[in-house]
Amino acid sequence: MTQTSDDVTWLTQESYNKLVEELEYLSGPARGEITAKIAAAREEGDLRENGGYHAAKEEQGKQELRIRQLKQLLERAKVGEAPAKSGEAAPGMVVKIAFDGDENDTMTFLLASREYPTSDIETFSPQSPLGTGVIGKKVGEDAEYELPNGKKAMVRILEATPYQG
Repeated sequence: MTQTSDDVTWLTQESYNKLVEELEYLSGPARGEITAKIAAAREEGDLRENGGYHAAKEEQGKQELRIRQLKQLLERAKVGEAPAKSGEAAPGMVVKIAFDGDENDTMTFLLASREYPTSDIETFSPQSPLGTGVIGKKVGEDAEYELPNGKKAMVRILEATPYQG
């Protein structure tokens, strides 16, 4: 199956490694810990009125959900290799924008998964309001996105370059 830029999650090597480490922990030691909690609670007797058992089962469900999310995210991940094409806002690109076209009011960010942001640059998800507004826009083009209060904001794309990690 070929991945399109819409279903790729761009991650730094550091972020990818943290996610793999979390998945390994949740799939191994953490599963053993929760199984032991459930077994201990089960030995306490009547499961219908056993709060510890129900809490452990709920924790297990949340843990299994997180494992599925991590597996899906890592399957779609591209590590450290941003698109080669500069000049268009896309996942894996460092984008510099000017608010309301004001060249003095700018922000630079990485358009990528916010799962584990990088320490050197702010990260916005392609699914965020700003991300969906700028994605596909070329340098010099204006993009509109919705603010949390429902109002629209306008930005101009000043730069779009591949993230170098």
